Amino acid sequence: MSFDPTVGLSCEDPSLAAQAPGTFEVLAQAGDARSARLWTGHGPVDTPCFMPVGTYGAVKGLDPDELARIGSQVILGNSYHLAHRPGAERVARLGGLHGMSGWSRAILTDSGGFQVFSLRGLQRIDDDGVDYRTHFDGSAHRMTPRSVLEVQAHLGSDICMVLDHCPPADASPADLRRAVDRTTRWAELAARLRPEILGARQLCFGIVQGGVDLEARRAHLEAMAPLPFDGLALGGLSVGETTAQMHATMAAIAPSMPADRPRYVMGIGMPEDLLAAIDAGVDMFDCVLPTRNARNGQLFTMAGRMNIRRAQWRDDARPVDPTCGCPTCRRFSRAYLRHLHGQNDPLFGRAASLHNLWFFHALVGRLRAALRAGAYPAVRAEILAAYAPGLLVESTPAP
Repeated sequence: MSFDPTVGLSCEDPSLAAQAPGTFEVLAQAGDARSARLWTGHGPVDTPCFMPVGTYGAVKGLDPDELARIGSQVILGNSYHLAHRPGAERVARLGGLHGMSGWSRAILTDSGGFQVFSLRGLQRIDDDGVDYRTHFDGSAHRMTPRSVLEVQAHLGSDICMVLDHCPPADASPADLRRAVDRTTRWAELAARLRPEILGARQLCFGIVQGGVDLEARRAHLEAMAPLPFDGLALGGLSVGETTAQMHATMAAIAPSMPADRPRYVMGIGMPEDLLAAIDAGVDMFDCVLPTRNARNGQLFTMAGRMNIRRAQWRDDARPVDPTCGCPTCRRFSRAYLRHLHGQNDPLFGRAASLHNLWFFHALVGRLRAALRAGAYPAVRAEILAAYAPGLLVESTPAP
């Protein structure tokens, strides 16, 4: 994809007058799809925006300058993991996540609730929080609406997520309702606690649950929308439901989320999911998929997904994608990347991650630019025509 995802980013425009954190401006709209600008304590974020995941405060193998050069605006960290390793108070002493990692742009941190609720057999949930044993060493801990805000206060996150109860995709209707009700109570408590715990420049987002039950989702959105959060997220997607169910849920719920605040769908990452999210008016999304799949040898192109491990690339001197402007495609051949992967060389993970993140930033950035230029329907149709036939292709065709 020839689009340069660094072009037009507000975070690279020194002429923009800084606005107070939480300022949100919708700049363009086409149907439900929209482009906006969110101001954080570390500068502006242009939306729609894909956010790379750096669970422990780093996107694996990549340094902050590389991430900025490929168009990354926000990096995710995970409060559960960082609270245990290296510890939230230690991070605070080292200057918070920004100071410790050297990343000068925005950081969003998840509450860690999803990770804890996924520890089936290692956690016990009650109406006040969760008792759990870590998967690191089995030590016992407790997570509450207060504690997750306190951790994120120490981390210095620009966008903090509240504790929610994320039910599995196979949850019974009764369990789903309990999770929704509990999430509401925890959100109400977090909204009250926020002023005494978080810094004045830290934003706080609430989370809407309800699985793929649209009635439950709508009811929960009605309960969450009046709360004084800076944005709202859809949680509990990409947890085992079908792609069709995920897309239908976003299409039904996202357009009804408050229009004057950012909308975030947590943990989605296939290109077709991002297209569906943008169509529904979602502003922000994240996933480990681009970097995780990169390390496992899967590279994204407009012709489909390439498995670099295949023998057919052994003597192929072409870049992964001849139309791509990423650092990897400008420098390395398919044959060289296949060789690096076969030797388990760390350079492969770095090069592949840079390519995949560039692809995701370019895909979203092209749609963002199209929205602002009034060309969204045409550009969207062009992307679908180019990409849809190759969604499940495991290698790009030879010329």
